Amino acid sequence: MSALRKLLPVLSFLTFSISSFGLTDKPNVVFFLVDDLGGRDLGCYGSEFYESPNIDALAESGMLYTQAYAACPVCSPTRAAIMTGKYPARVGITDWIPGSQGKGFKQPTRVLAPEDLHNLPYEEITLAEAFKAAGYTTFFAGKWHLGETDEYWPEYHGFDINKGGFSKGSPTHKYYTPHGNPRLSDGPDGEHLTDRLGDETVAFLKAHKAEPFFAYLSFYNVHTPLDPHKDYVGHFEKKAAALPPVKKMRPEPLGPQEFYRQDNPTFASMVKAVDVNVGKVLDTLDQLGLRDNTIVVFTSDNGGHVSTSNWPLRSVKGWCYEGGVRIPLIIRAPGVSKAGKTSSVVTTSTDHYPTLLELAGLPLNPKQHVDGVSLASTLKGKGIDRETVYWHYPHFHGSNWSPGAAIRSGKWKLIDFYELDKVELFNMELDPQEQRDLSKVLPEKTQELLRNLHDWQKSVGAKMPVLNPAFKN
Repeated sequence: MSALRKLLPVLSFLTFSISSFGLTDKPNVVFFLVDDLGGRDLGCYGSEFYESPNIDALAESGMLYTQAYAACPVCSPTRAAIMTGKYPARVGITDWIPGSQGKGFKQPTRVLAPEDLHNLPYEEITLAEAFKAAGYTTFFAGKWHLGETDEYWPEYHGFDINKGGFSKGSPTHKYYTPHGNPRLSDGPDGEHLTDRLGDETVAFLKAHKAEPFFAYLSFYNVHTPLDPHKDYVGHFEKKAAALPPVKKMRPEPLGPQEFYRQDNPTFASMVKAVDVNVGKVLDTLDQLGLRDNTIVVFTSDNGGHVSTSNWPLRSVKGWCYEGGVRIPLIIRAPGVSKAGKTSSVVTTSTDHYPTLLELAGLPLNPKQHVDGVSLASTLKGKGIDRETVYWHYPHFHGSNWSPGAAIRSGKWKLIDFYELDKVELFNMELDPQEQRDLSKVLPEKTQELLRNLHDWQKSVGAKMPVLNPAFKN
């Protein structure tokens, strides 16, 4: 695709009216995205084993969201939602790239998963392109996972600088150099990938402190392979050894067995590495005098990995139960957000696009971020005009999830399991652990939500699984 073809739609959206909610002239943006960090994996979200003092301090200085959701229970679709402001089903990227295609499941399966896109379409005006068109210098570091081929990597989707973003969704080897990354040179022996990405971001901030910037630090941590950070794992090994024994894991009838508690020293050291580098970047903003003119967002791409414990949330990454889709979200917008506040507003990954545009006083483009709702008002303690969010995950996943979809509307949540040929209904106010299926008790509510889900899928052009002609009951 030519550079001109990519530029024209970006320029055209600048004709939209400019929001009046902005901060000072062209505030900077720092966006932290952590891979596989669950809704319970931080101290500020209740973890008693993992340690995250820098992120906890960020939460104390901004707004912490207690009901934040990823747009999908796996990474690539959520990343597409953040970049486009659209639900993954509308974009066409509905599985991690390239996906598992049902491997590991008893064959033949009842349904066949649809094909999805493996490259973020050029036609999407990404969040980075919106800021670049407004005169910002744009920077990307870390995991991209939105392009199977190099012409779809960050530098072709609005980022001036790309440090480490390529086709892979996890480190090529482990977390220590050599990194084996075509967009990140190898560092000296003993260099840790997370530390390197933090250092690259700090260097960018220092080099561009005099101009507006959009910096997107997308950690590979805490994704597998589980690889302990040598500086921190010893501390957590001692901490784990002092814990009382646990007799068994919590039973889960559908997905993998779940841990009752967080006590994995390796995983804890990986969380710690993220926290240290978040602190490094935030400290740099302070040192450069940029804190009061920089919007900071911290979040994750899906729920917690099987290596952690999401309890009391049910299940893990890959599932539409809460453990697979509930994530941390913290936003600090100086002059807008109030320190130490929490919000129970239900959010999803599509919301970042219009939120950041509005906070920065940049033109909104509702045709692009059609599925996002700006959270700017929530930073002042208000609500938003949306009751319903959706998930469409019509693929098989290694966590034992099979094709399905879900909807949350108000206090109600319904999950439609295509392979299992069943639905489940939960009252999230009374049963946030999703233990009591009410679909048979409340058939009218079940059918209402199911119709809503199906209507939404049709409206966004969602690709659906089909019955497998080779399957026999």
